[in-house]
Amino acid sequence: MKLGHGGQKYISSVLGCHFQTIMAEINEITNGIKTPDDKIRKPDGGKKKIIDTVENIDEVFFEILKDHTAGSPRDEEIKWTKLSLKGISNAFKSREMNISPYVVKQLLNKHGFVKRKMNKAVTMKDCKDRNKQFERIHELKEEYSKSENPIISIDVKKEFIGNFYRDGKFYYTETVKVYDHDFSTFSDGVVIPHGTYDVKRNEGYITLGTSKDTSEFCCDCIKYWLENYGKVNYPNAYSILAFADGGGSNSSRHYIFKEDLQKLVNQIGIEIRMAHYPPYTSKYNPIEHRLFCRVTAACKGAVFSSLDVVKSLIDKTSTSTGLKVFSTIKDKVYATARKVSENFKENMKIVFDDYLGKWDYREISEVKT
Repeated sequence: MKLGHGGQKYISSVLGCHFQTIMAEINEITNGIKTPDDKIRKPDGGKKKIIDTVENIDEVFFEILKDHTAGSPRDEEIKWTKLSLKGISNAFKSREMNISPYVVKQLLNKHGFVKRKMNKAVTMKDCKDRNKQFERIHELKEEYSKSENPIISIDVKKEFIGNFYRDGKFYYTETVKVYDHDFSTFSDGVVIPHGTYDVKRNEGYITLGTSKDTSEFCCDCIKYWLENYGKVNYPNAYSILAFADGGGSNSSRHYIFKEDLQKLVNQIGIEIRMAHYPPYTSKYNPIEHRLFCRVTAACKGAVFSSLDVVKSLIDKTSTSTGLKVFSTIKDKVYATARKVSENFKENMKIVFDDYLGKWDYREISEVKT
C-alpha cells in the first residue's frame, strides 16, 4: 500500500501469488476485517460448489438416471448411463432446476460415473492349453534373452492406397475431403506392411509389399531383415526366436509356411525357432502393442495417396523410449494358392516340441555353417 502504483504487481511477483489475492488482502486491511490467529483466510472463505448448496440435487440426479441406467448382473457397484451431460442438464431444467453440464459432470464424478472407453480385453473364445503356451513363450523369451540370439515378432497388415478416410486429427489449413466409403474398387492399389520387430533392440523393420500376403512374402521379409540388419546386430547368432500369431501367411496349421520357412533356413544357415500365440490371442504378440500401434499413431489423419507417402509416414515413427523404425518397398509379385510339395512332409527337417508341438517347433538348416 505504501509502494503505490505498481506495488501490487511487485508484491505479487515476490510472493508468487495472484495480484487479486493482494487486492483482497488490501480490502480486508482497509475495511478492518480481522482473521483468526491460527488461520490465513477468514472463516468460510471461498465460493461453495453448487452440488453442495442446492437442496435435494442428489435425489433429483438419481431420479433422472433411474430409467437410463444399466448395471452389471454380477456387481452392483458397476453401472453406466446412456445420457449425455447436456441430456442430464436438460432433465434438470425440465424440473425447474438450472443445472449446467459442468455441474452435471461434477455430480457424475461424485457418484462414481467416470467417462471411459471400451477395452478390447475379452477373448472371444478360449482354447485348450492357452495358459501353458503363454508360459512356454515366457520360458523361451527368458532363454533367448540371456543368449546372443535375436528375438523377433512378426505380423502383417493391409491398407488401400487412395483418397480414403483414416482415423485421427492432423493440422491442415483447410478441410480435407475423402471418400465416404472404403471400397477397394476405388483404390489405386494396395500396400501390405509386414513388420519384423526386434524385441531386444526395440527396433521395427517394415517391408511394404504391393502384391499379396503370402508365406513366401513373409519369409522374404525375414530374410531382408537378417541380411541388412540382423547379421550386423547379432554377428554370433546361431538361432532366431520368432513370435507370430496362429493365422494368416504365417499360420501354425499350414505346411506351406513351414516349407517356405525351411527354404529360408537353408539359405541363411541359421535355425529359426517358431512360437505361435494360441487362437484369439494375437493382440499379445509384442509387435502389436510395441510397433504397429506406434506406426498407426504416426499415420493418423493422413491420406495414403501413394506408396511413397506411406513410407515417409512410417519412417518418422518414434517414441520417447527409443523406438526406431526402418522401412523398405518390395514390389515383387507373389503367387497365391500354392500347394506343398509332395515329399515335403517326409523330408522336412522340422523338430516339433514334445509338448505343444503344434505351436512350438524348430526349423533346422540342411546346410551346415
